[in-house]
Amino acid sequence: MQVRVLGCSGAIAKGCRTTSFLIDDDLLVDAGTGVGDLTLEEMAAIDDVVLTHSHLDHVAALPLMIDAVASRRSQPLRVHALRATIEALRAHMFNNVIWPDFANIPSTESPFVTFHDLNVGQTLALGTRRLKHIEVLPAVHTVPACGYAIRCVEGSKHWVFSGDTERNAQFWKRVNELDVAMLVIETAFSNREQALAQRSLHLSPATLADELAQIARGKSYPIYITHTKPAETEEIMSQIGAFAEGWEMHGLEQRDIRWLEAAALLTL
Repeated sequence: MQVRVLGCSGAIAKGCRTTSFLIDDDLLVDAGTGVGDLTLEEMAAIDDVVLTHSHLDHVAALPLMIDAVASRRSQPLRVHALRATIEALRAHMFNNVIWPDFANIPSTESPFVTFHDLNVGQTLALGTRRLKHIEVLPAVHTVPACGYAIRCVEGSKHWVFSGDTERNAQFWKRVNELDVAMLVIETAFSNREQALAQRSLHLSPATLADELAQIARGKSYPIYITHTKPAETEEIMSQIGAFAEGWEMHGLEQRDIRWLEAAALLTL
């Protein structure tokens, strides 16, 4: 299974695109501005989208993508998300004011998009060309949100994505039960902005350290940092490097922590 990083920034700037990951060629995880780098053929090949939550940096490209490739598809695009996320999209985006209601265009019987409810803890299989097993993980954010653990059905190791979240004991409880190949976890703000991070229910390096300390002993896999604000990325990664250097003296296992970059290709 391949994970193509289309966008992994917490905001836009030159070279910075917001959250979106293409799994193989037919499953999209979130639909931030990074989707705009796909060709029409690549967008048309996507059959399923799973969303972590309704915030704009994770859904901004969804209506534009549907509009761009609807005429090239014979079946509606399937969008999977928590019920609250779907309700937000229907009320505030696909509402015939901000954007056409593609769930009823060109007709209710044959729409450009269909919406499908998810629940935390649910598992499902998606993939028209290569079947993938997807588990919906808990997240703690300012709106209803989730993360995902994804693997190929014939494989055992998971690609785990935290989504936007703050402290989340239930997430780690489940992740420690999984065979994890790699973890993508957000750290949106530096420690200088820790109060803002807590208020907006995002992680900062200080809270990230507490979260990573919950990884079960003996579990080892690369950890990719995503969703950094462009103006703070260097500061965030410097602070993460500083606490990582001190782990051994506190009896904690060393972790392989990397900054995630757009256009990276992760292979499981």
